[in-house]
Amino acid sequence: MSGENGATGRAGDEAVSRFVERFAAELTEAGMQRMASRVFAALLSSEKGSMTSAELAEQLRISPAAVSGAIRYLNQVNMVSRERDPGSRRDRYVLHNELWYETFTRRDQLLTRWEKALRDGAETLGPQTAAGRRVAETAEFFEFLQGEMSGLMERWRVYREARGTA
Repeated sequence: MSGENGATGRAGDEAVSRFVERFAAELTEAGMQRMASRVFAALLSSEKGSMTSAELAEQLRISPAAVSGAIRYLNQVNMVSRERDPGSRRDRYVLHNELWYETFTRRDQLLTRWEKALRDGAETLGPQTAAGRRVAETAEFFEFLQGEMSGLMERWRVYREARGTA
């Protein structure tokens, strides 16, 4: 491997590759597309948190088309962004700062939409029906998660600041 991603020449490149594949497998098991999981894990483990398409293709031993499809997915779910290499026509793919915070914040927005749809569904089904009660309880669960998520994200910010990693 010979890129600018910081992975080249690191002691344990093989161990890094094993980590990338292991973490990618975990992400895939959780529902993320397989190639997107691999590209994300490679970006996450790169020294700069960014790589070009050629660097990703080389490290992961995949085609540029596979990189492109994975990046398209990761961009759609706001996990990476595209930046132009200064003085070049090459794109560099970059992890968002505060990636996990942003991901969970978007998930919170999704929970809000689901909760509204579920409350509408519970009303439609009627509170006297088993289906209506089940749907209403699911809406309550999402409402509960949202309340907990807000507190959890705030505790995370405080924790990071206390550790000096913010």
